[in-house]
Amino acid sequence: MPRQYSIEKTRNIGIIAHIDAGKTTVSERVLFYTGVSHKIGEVHTGDTVMDWMEQERERGITITSAATTAFWTPTYHAAGADHKKWEHRINLIDTPGHIDFTVEVKRSLRVLDGAVVVFDGVAGVEPQSETNWRYADDYKVPRICFINKLDRSGASFEKSFRSIIDRLTPNAIPIQLPIGAESDFKGVVNLLENKAYVFEGEHGEKITEVPIPADMAETVAAHRHDLIEKIAENDDAVMSDYLDGKEISLDDLRKTLRKATIANTIVPVMCGSALKNKGVQFMLDAVIEFLPSPADIPPVKGHDEKTGAEVEIHLVDDAPFTGLAFKIATDPFVGNLAFVRVYSGILKRGSYVYNSTKGEQERVGRIVRMHANDREEVDEIYSGEIAAIVGLKSTTTGDTLCEVGKPPVILEKITFPEPVIGLRIEPKTKADQEKMGVALHRLAEEDPTFRVAGDNETGETIISGMGELHLEIIVDRMKREFNVDANVGRPQVAYKETIMAAADGEGKYIKQSGGRGQYGHAKIHIKPLERGAGFVFLDEIKGGSIPKEFIGPTEKGVKEALDKGILAGYPVVDVEVALYDGSFHEVDSSEAAFKIAGSMAFQDAAAKAKPVILEPIMKIQVIVPDNFMGEVTGNVNSKRGRIESMDDRPGLKVINAKIPLSEMFGYATELRSMTQGRGSFTMEFDHYEPAPNNVAQQIIEGKKR
Repeated sequence: MPRQYSIEKTRNIGIIAHIDAGKTTVSERVLFYTGVSHKIGEVHTGDTVMDWMEQERERGITITSAATTAFWTPTYHAAGADHKKWEHRINLIDTPGHIDFTVEVKRSLRVLDGAVVVFDGVAGVEPQSETNWRYADDYKVPRICFINKLDRSGASFEKSFRSIIDRLTPNAIPIQLPIGAESDFKGVVNLLENKAYVFEGEHGEKITEVPIPADMAETVAAHRHDLIEKIAENDDAVMSDYLDGKEISLDDLRKTLRKATIANTIVPVMCGSALKNKGVQFMLDAVIEFLPSPADIPPVKGHDEKTGAEVEIHLVDDAPFTGLAFKIATDPFVGNLAFVRVYSGILKRGSYVYNSTKGEQERVGRIVRMHANDREEVDEIYSGEIAAIVGLKSTTTGDTLCEVGKPPVILEKITFPEPVIGLRIEPKTKADQEKMGVALHRLAEEDPTFRVAGDNETGETIISGMGELHLEIIVDRMKREFNVDANVGRPQVAYKETIMAAADGEGKYIKQSGGRGQYGHAKIHIKPLERGAGFVFLDEIKGGSIPKEFIGPTEKGVKEALDKGILAGYPVVDVEVALYDGSFHEVDSSEAAFKIAGSMAFQDAAAKAKPVILEPIMKIQVIVPDNFMGEVTGNVNSKRGRIESMDDRPGLKVINAKIPLSEMFGYATELRSMTQGRGSFTMEFDHYEPAPNNVAQQIIEGKKR
């Protein structure tokens, strides 16, 4: 079947924002205006298309990123005769805003070509807006901003725009201005066209051009002058005309703004109120006009599986198939779904693919296009498209899929944050025991930030994740989707250990018993690395004092010692271990002996290297009415918190602080009682840092107990 929409007429975009900025409401309006749904779903009534999970509808938040496909003809072409000629396909992913589900944002941005960043018109830039913006920067994703909720009391376009400039990027520039504010917000001025529009009809579907309000004429002229100047800076020919005082055509302005947006040198800022049906159609126009098609993105880089040489993958249909599995989901009706972004070639149903990350061949059972939780069967998908594959057994998040028989390449993997919180979990009955293992395995396959491990000392199962809500949802899903009842312990902080100084260590394992003995001897040097560097092992053996075949087992022994910890049994991180000397016995040396020697050498060195316990520090934003400010700041200080800044919002104070995670359990209840239920807070992981001595001592004693 031939391709229905050319690459140039395809957009792969994500909607990203802080929790409660209105992403899902924006997505629901997109589905309504593009004709995908005939009724607007609302988050507060629990009937949205994109938030389809029971847990999402009950809590009114997005938990998993939902994908759908819509079709849009820009409004300035809609009146034209050949409607189909201008129609574009938009593959849309609505992502979560809660920090516990940040993995969904990260993996979606890895495969998307553009993003719409939604901001609350009252709050402006919020903590999760910054985190998501950073992820988009990492993957160089072009963006447009949509300042939403301008109908709310206290909303300010100017203030929200300033927060984008101050905290995210100096490249932002408004291409629209709101007409009216708060309850009087009724339309927008398009600065490129120099025209004003209002939205009428039951769902704002009628867009009417009106004269620019007289009291806005000066502001509009000043903003339009700034916009044209900023656009002109991005093109020599346009700049030359601008300096010569010539009128620049609307077509040239659009083309140059598109080029600058794709290059990330301009971020267009728009405005509206999705709930009141204002501004979403123009946001869709901007997606088509200014965000890139897959053809506008530079070739993706990977490396050859065998030689490791860098390879460029060009987005063309007649190249060998290459795709990236960016998400695994469990579907109760079809089993495992692997969401795949195709970077080159065509993938056909029933064909075989080679998973170059795992080195295995897999069969593509079926290919489906997802519309939230509904599936549409297709025979093939083309380069630049996103779809889900049914039938892949070994593929996990971040794996590269290639055409069988062609030189295999491996695309850059997606890196995920480490879990910071754990829970002990046990099945309620014998029947639940077997089902629990299957359920946890499935859920861990879906979510790379969710880990399952056994505690060797107690034999209990420990699940770890990004926050209390994350683990609460996991346990809830186990119950509903897998019918597993479980008893859950109290949340525990995922502490880590590290060293603060360099040291040498020696491990000698000699065991003599009847027959052949055991002999392994290793000398190592360890030193601390910067936070987040992980574990590095260096082979510095000279002159064959340890044969090559025993170096791997020695490293394995060191790794096992890292997992067991030094002070309180928590994993050791950010350490470099150099194996520089040792000795072996012609007959008695074995891999097992050197593994034990490696472990002993590390324990010996670590004890001398000033070991410390690391605790996770969270970035907190607390929003409280003015009159509760003193009590809340005092409480933050009592939790070993560091207040970094304080901001004002109408009638509210915003406190930004860093607090150890161990002090934050039950904070929601505390804050409610301190503020008569009027305070709220958001929390996200920031970094690990050494725990103070008295706290470290308590942790060590608690672990011993």
